[in-house]
Amino acid sequence: MCPDQLDPEIIKQDFPIFKRRVYGKPLIYLDNAATTQKPRQVVEAIREFYENYNANVHRGVYKLSVEATEAFENARAKVAKFINAKDSEIVFTKNATEALNLVAYSWGLCNLKRGDRILLTEMEHHSNIVPWQLVAKHTGAVVDYIPINEDGLLVDEDVDRLLNLGPKIVSITQASNVLGTINNVKEIVGKAHRVGAITVVDAAQSVPHMQVDVKDLDCDFLAFSGHKALGPLGVGVLYGKRDLLKEMNPFLGGGDMISRVSLSGAEWNELPWKFEAGTSSVADVIGLGAAVDYLNSLGMGRVRAHEVKLTEYALKRLSEISDIRIYGPMDLDKRGAVISFNLSSIHPHDLATILDEEGIAIRAGHHCAMPLMTKLGVTATARASFYIYNSETDIDVLVEGLYKARRIFKL
Repeated sequence: MCPDQLDPEIIKQDFPIFKRRVYGKPLIYLDNAATTQKPRQVVEAIREFYENYNANVHRGVYKLSVEATEAFENARAKVAKFINAKDSEIVFTKNATEALNLVAYSWGLCNLKRGDRILLTEMEHHSNIVPWQLVAKHTGAVVDYIPINEDGLLVDEDVDRLLNLGPKIVSITQASNVLGTINNVKEIVGKAHRVGAITVVDAAQSVPHMQVDVKDLDCDFLAFSGHKALGPLGVGVLYGKRDLLKEMNPFLGGGDMISRVSLSGAEWNELPWKFEAGTSSVADVIGLGAAVDYLNSLGMGRVRAHEVKLTEYALKRLSEISDIRIYGPMDLDKRGAVISFNLSSIHPHDLATILDEEGIAIRAGHHCAMPLMTKLGVTATARASFYIYNSETDIDVLVEGLYKARRIFKL
């Protein structure tokens, strides 16, 4: 294997879960768009925190608290560097959903009024639809959606048409969790800024899979989840430009997000702690820092190259199966490592159950993207999503499982 290529079999050795078997068969994990597995380095970082310096952060002068605070803020610095941001621009949340809600409520509620426009796309995850719908209901703003074409790509003419309506905020996914579509976020952000819009990027499906540079994108806000990037459940990240974060009101009130409290009012803490009310998920943040270290050791360029190669192979093998319908672009430059499909008349849940018996984990359902399902004319799809520990052999086993499903349904 070329030294510039990842070896998934070597990488798997860092992931304890791949030692287990499912129904007596090796685990083939293809649900990485939902959550990724965790390397030993992340598990050990969390274990070490709880065993050696478990304490609350920012609130104690004793040694354990100082060590916990240093580890917590060191993780923030790692995350900031990972996406080319400043430490003070990184707010820890519990997931990308909370990060997007933070922007919707702290910025949206205070800056939108009746008749203002919010621009989304038809391929958004519910996390980037529902908060804006709620804000629109409260403020009287209007939500518009950029349509997609048959290839699962945004329609350029409609992007320009809807931007010319002068939206106050444009919130888009960088990579679709259903179609795999990679949107040209940098171009759309530039166009949005020219009409005076604030921009939000849902990067839950991009940050773990490719190099993301917030300064290059020039987005105003960006959100992603730690658990989709080898990190633990329970920690997410909001990046925001400092000037915007500074003028926004806190999303939650309580301890640690204040500098002063009296019976008549309160003053807010400095950034980013103004948005981190209460006790943070300290162990999970430290675990995310370890995940960033792991990804950096691989190199995000190599991660992306591995996924492109694997996706190309998967598209080729899946296309060999009769009566399969694959959704999303076939252009590998515009697709991430996510393939949603339907196989003949087999319901995706039945398909996932049959594959589970072969030790294969895929996702089946609407993938928290019901408007997109409606656009595609289906109620659900099956979805296979790949990551650094997946191999062409995993794809072959998946294809064999799909042929088994065809035999069971006598297709």
